[in-house]
Amino acid sequence: MDIQISSLSKIYKKGALPALDNLDLRISSGTFGLLGPNGAGKTTLIKILSTQMEPTTGEVTIDGLPIDAARGEVRQRLGYLPQYFGAYPNLTAFEFLDYMARLAHIQPSKHRKQVVEQALEEVALTKVRDKYTGTFSGGMKRRLGIAQAILAEPDFLIVDEPTAGLDPEERIRFRKILGRLSRNRAILMSTHIVGDISSTCEDIAVLNFGRLLFHGPPEELVRHAENKTWTLHVDDDGFTKIQKEWHVVTVVPVGDDLAVRIVGDDAPPRGAEPEPPNLEDAYIYFMATDDQAPKENGNHS
Repeated sequence: MDIQISSLSKIYKKGALPALDNLDLRISSGTFGLLGPNGAGKTTLIKILSTQMEPTTGEVTIDGLPIDAARGEVRQRLGYLPQYFGAYPNLTAFEFLDYMARLAHIQPSKHRKQVVEQALEEVALTKVRDKYTGTFSGGMKRRLGIAQAILAEPDFLIVDEPTAGLDPEERIRFRKILGRLSRNRAILMSTHIVGDISSTCEDIAVLNFGRLLFHGPPEELVRHAENKTWTLHVDDDGFTKIQKEWHVVTVVPVGDDLAVRIVGDDAPPRGAEPEPPNLEDAYIYFMATDDQAPKENGNHS
């Protein structure tokens, strides 16, 4: 699987900042993480890749097929789980997936039943196959969403903010499912949750204001924050000062003090202890030091 994104731009309104700005990117088999804050252009890119929207300029090809000229063929190879996924509450999990399989023209009925059963097994919902989807928890609904997205065995799977609102146990379960599914397909996971990327993706891209800030393996991104990450213990007054001068990653109360984790390019404050950086440190560092970010937000999504 080879997805090529070339000089891709999207402008929603004349005179507004571009939602995507001359983006070049390549996505291959495995799990690919698309990371960025709200307004970075992630949703716009997903809509273009899933054939819901056309770019203003540029081109996308999937295994050499241009998505604008081969839209029908691309859709047959594509699975998509939107951020807001809804199932019919009065259908059981099996009934819902069987209905979606019928819409996907999966025939004959014996084969369709096998496909549905396999999808339920893949997302660990076999035991609740006969329960109404209206009784499902948020995590179970997200897993059901993945099941419907893989019914037609797509080569390319897009999932948008897949773990938003899930509890830690469901979030871990969902990551494991995506990891298994990525063995024989390309999966694009768009998120603003750094933890999802660090434990799931072999390749990541960081977007900000429609521009590509970084593309590569997570460990390469982390290296950018080496010798730029420290922990400092301060009181409330000290924290007020640090917050104005540094990019704060985390704040943890320790007795009467605060343990503050900071990143930045300047020499560290007195008493700061160097720390090995993690992906969250590197992400905060990239966002905070993006000197090309516009001072006023345009229309991004």
